Amino acid sequence: MSHLDCKDKSSLCDAIKKYLGIQMGIFPLAIIGALALTAPAYANEATIRAMLASKIDGTIESVFKSRIFELYEVTVRTREGVEILYVNEKATLIFVGNIIDASTGQNLTQDRIRKLESIDFSTLPLQLVVTTIRGNGRRKIAIFSDPNCPYCKRFENDLARLNDLTVHIFMYPVIKPESVALTKSVWCSKDRTKAWNDLMLKEIRPAAPPDCDTPINKILELGKKLGATSTPTWFLENGERYKGAVPLQRIEQLLDTASPKR
Repeated sequence: MSHLDCKDKSSLCDAIKKYLGIQMGIFPLAIIGALALTAPAYANEATIRAMLASKIDGTIESVFKSRIFELYEVTVRTREGVEILYVNEKATLIFVGNIIDASTGQNLTQDRIRKLESIDFSTLPLQLVVTTIRGNGRRKIAIFSDPNCPYCKRFENDLARLNDLTVHIFMYPVIKPESVALTKSVWCSKDRTKAWNDLMLKEIRPAAPPDCDTPINKILELGKKLGATSTPTWFLENGERYKGAVPLQRIEQLLDTASPKR
């Protein structure tokens, strides 16, 4: 796997900007280009697929008419995961960015992406994880985490303040070469949970030599399969995927929604 950092990237926007030859600022919703001088009065799925096919670096998975401004929603699978584009009804404009409900602040685009990228949490291979259980462990989260990722450390320090939580860590050494030895040392430790928490929460490096049989390569393959292109990438019990560290209050809200009291 190639070097990855802790920040989100988007090859789709880069590819479109390269094609159009323009620089795009950061806007909630940016109109980035008129793509045709002649177009049918109204587009359909086939028209949009044909128009986008040579202009994006990815696979078009779906095209359908949304209820938002009469736009077509286009779902594209790239190397970095799922991206959403919007196309006007005449297939002459592409809109790249997030559509946000002004009355609630809800990011409709990101909510849609989370649904598209959701997984079946019960299928995760938990024999590969390092697990911490706090309280009754009712709420569950699985995290792809790198020991050299500052966002991972901040996120896990916040989680350590919560009770009634089960944290499954897939040790995912993708940031620096030395991350591999660190994660292997944790796995080779007598108490893996303590070794990982000491490393991430207290900056205490594991003492065990990294010479035992570890599942690190399997975890790297799993992360690639699931599209974990940045750290931390994390999944809640309802299968929803998130990236990066978020405020503690928001984390607790998401956990309570995903793992309601039974």
